[in-house]
Amino acid sequence: MTSESDQTPDSGQKTRSDKTRDQAVVFAKALTGVLTGFAADTAACIRFFSRLPLPAVNASDDPAALPDFARIARAAPLAGTAIALPAATVGMLLGFSHLPELAVAAITIGLLALTTGALHEDGLGDVADGFFGAASREKRLTIMKDSRIGAYGALALIVTTVLRVALLAALWQRLGPADAALILLGSEALSRAVLVWQWQVLPPARPDGLAARFGKPLPETARQAILVALILLLPAALLLPLPALSLGLLLTAGIAHMTGRLALTRIGGVTGDVLGAIQQLSGLGFLTGVLMLP
Repeated sequence: MTSESDQTPDSGQKTRSDKTRDQAVVFAKALTGVLTGFAADTAACIRFFSRLPLPAVNASDDPAALPDFARIARAAPLAGTAIALPAATVGMLLGFSHLPELAVAAITIGLLALTTGALHEDGLGDVADGFFGAASREKRLTIMKDSRIGAYGALALIVTTVLRVALLAALWQRLGPADAALILLGSEALSRAVLVWQWQVLPPARPDGLAARFGKPLPETARQAILVALILLLPAALLLPLPALSLGLLLTAGIAHMTGRLALTRIGGVTGDVLGAIQQLSGLGFLTGVLMLP
């Protein structure tokens, strides 16, 4: 009896250790699954929103599969940061040279457009032509599908490009090349998050549009995208004064919301072009906000 009773505490302790180890293994497997899935979603978003030739990143990633934005849109902010990273890196390195800040900013914006294939810029131009170049919903949608650019689209692209170059140059001058590059990366993440937000809350303007072909982000997906963007904005929160950061966030959300409302009024919802315009204008709003205050 004494021998059996002596072994009982050890046996119980081993059992508790085994349970703890099993729980740790289960947690590690679950975390690995989450990270693997998120990496695959990020890769899918990068392929969709850019020209970057990205191979499969893991077993869950199928480059040939159609994207399902009901799920993968959560990774759009991280994909936006990855897409902007080459241009931001080149801009940072050139910022340490004797090139004028305006030249550095222009090269950075040009490289960023080259990386995305000017996808979002094209959307902005189409939205400007369609929204302001016709009186009926059907005619606006027809103009937006036309690959040719009109006067409104050309003017919108000229004004926004000049503004982005000027704001980036001011950012380079005020904060220095490294810090300015981090702010640019944060703005690209945030602009993709509000893109997902508006995509989720607004109806599709066309029955055969993006939502019909690739899925519409779920409410949980939009919340996750915003959370990811806020995490990626932590460097900006450390570099910027709180009033400037707050104004940048306010302008970003306000511009995205107003663009979405305008789309709802003009064409009854969102299209891929509208989402591109939201990304361009909200990113511009963030840079404007952070530079408006000292």
